[in-house]
Amino acid sequence: MDAARDHDEPDRQAFALRKIIHVDMDAFFASVEQRDDPAIRGKPVAVGGSSGRGVVAAASYEARKFGVRSAMPSARAAQLCPDLIFRRPRFDVYKAVSQQIRAVFLHFTPHVEPLSLDEAYLDVTDDVRGIGSATRIAELIRQRIRAETGLTASAGVSYNKFLAKIASDQNKPDGLCVIRPGEGAQFVASLPVRRFHGIGPRGAEKMARLGIETGADLRAKELAFLREHFGSSADYLYRAARGIDLRQVKADRPRKSVGGERTFERDISSGSALRETLERIIEIVWERIERSGASGRTVTLKMKFNDFTPCTRARSLPRAIADRQEFEALARELLDAQLPLPKPIRLMGLTLSALEGEEPEEPEEGAVPPVLQAELPF
Repeated sequence: MDAARDHDEPDRQAFALRKIIHVDMDAFFASVEQRDDPAIRGKPVAVGGSSGRGVVAAASYEARKFGVRSAMPSARAAQLCPDLIFRRPRFDVYKAVSQQIRAVFLHFTPHVEPLSLDEAYLDVTDDVRGIGSATRIAELIRQRIRAETGLTASAGVSYNKFLAKIASDQNKPDGLCVIRPGEGAQFVASLPVRRFHGIGPRGAEKMARLGIETGADLRAKELAFLREHFGSSADYLYRAARGIDLRQVKADRPRKSVGGERTFERDISSGSALRETLERIIEIVWERIERSGASGRTVTLKMKFNDFTPCTRARSLPRAIADRQEFEALARELLDAQLPLPKPIRLMGLTLSALEGEEPEEPEEGAVPPVLQAELPF
């Protein structure tokens, strides 16, 4: 048994006493629009701009059946679903509903870590309402959200954040999944690695080339192998493949940045193509900023040339950026200052940082919380 496995055993024992719920609203933005307009209930709906440069911010489950997804260009979404109904985002409404949902969470526990307007982690290890089980608390939360907002939520219940988040996606929409102590490793083993939080399409492709398709395949790899191929992510992947997660639920901890990037099918270099791409990225990133409720002072433009050389430029203000128009202006200034480019680029991204907002979702390790005297059963 290697040192990493020796270290994991006490972690596994300590964390078995934690009771974590991950709540994720079902197609939140689109569901709010359908709730408020009975004429579009049961129909394919996309929240976002319908113009040529528009981007889908959210899609109803009816639209998802046609392949419509968030961050997809609206023109492409309309091709996939000719009957798609577009609605402009109403972030003031979404924030108000999110506050209602947050109040429901806080009724059951003060330990609420919001990830965005529509999802959060809750630590209910301490049963402050005397309800009796974490599963029952999750059921009551879903019931109250439906009663008070008219919307549905899915929930996952487990003994750490990684498993709770995976569980909340298992029976969507309007579902509940529980992964009990002792079940995590087996549950993870059967999952495709693309279901692991933090592994995107390109990460899954890289893993497939290394013979890693499932959680079981990942668990079969030694820590040294993972460090060789995945660097700083190796320890997270090693633990995740065993259903282990050391992160605590931390309420309202500021996140470091909000951003997004795009890798092109073909390298681009013309000013018009670069500006058009930047507009799409602005649309996507600003939606994420609105969704997280974050504000920040620094805009960073990231580019990667066709020889993989990076280029990063940033602009900071002495105060938080006021609105989308100011964010757009700074992003355009950063790009225009680099034109004409010395060579084509294969990737472009934008980031807002120096934030006052919420904690990032990126996997990270935290200290083991103290074991409470009374264990709340699942």
